[in-house]
Amino acid sequence: MDQTTLFEPEREPASPDARRERRDRPEPAGSIAQRVAAIDWTYIEDNLDQYGCATVPQLLTVAECEALTAGYTRGELYRSRVVMARHGFGRGEYQYFTYPLPNVVDSLRAALYPHLVPVANRWNALMHLDTRYPAAHDAFLHRCHAAGQLRPTPLILQYATGDYNCLHQDLYGEHVFPIQVAVLLSAPARDFTGGEFVLTEQRPRMQSRAEVVPLAQGDAVIFAVNERPVQGTRGAYRVKLRHGVSRLRSGRRHTLGVIFHDAQ
Repeated sequence: MDQTTLFEPEREPASPDARRERRDRPEPAGSIAQRVAAIDWTYIEDNLDQYGCATVPQLLTVAECEALTAGYTRGELYRSRVVMARHGFGRGEYQYFTYPLPNVVDSLRAALYPHLVPVANRWNALMHLDTRYPAAHDAFLHRCHAAGQLRPTPLILQYATGDYNCLHQDLYGEHVFPIQVAVLLSAPARDFTGGEFVLTEQRPRMQSRAEVVPLAQGDAVIFAVNERPVQGTRGAYRVKLRHGVSRLRSGRRHTLGVIFHDAQ
């Protein structure tokens, strides 16, 4: 079955407030590859270097967000489901997609990765790590699969009132791409309150620094998975990062996670 058909949501008539909100916020134009190419990547690199994260407004359209959210109940699209409370991860749940990935998710992986490779390779050089990443995502996936990391890692997370995600890192095997992306699929204030994306950074012999990233529906945050270099007076040193989601005050929140390495 065509993946586009799988992700056509059953739509209910939108409320006047929802229709007005959509009219007030123009939809992004072009294909996902065209939208990604139009991003100011110098700005993204600067923010990743300074803060360990950067935001991209309206990476996905409202229709794409709603289609991905509607697909959450279709079990055939996923390889596994995780209930966070059972593992001490927080409260809420998430599901990992199976291959073949939905067109939107596959397109995001393929289009974003080449723009992030220069940052990843530069970071590793500064941190004196030997690993370098190939220019194309297919080549990197071949490296993962050859090492036994065969399971796709893109996922959708679902939170209800009172749910949260503990600070963590998405490390799934020997081969880890050091940058990942999350896209908010729900609309703050309309669909949920609370539930902010949180990033923490632990510098050696210093207190942890927290970054709270506000997002609107369709916005993406690009962030470091594990470590990144920070320039000090004696050269670059490594800092550790973790990310999570604060407690949902009300409603329901869905997020797409785009991880570029596969899992064992």
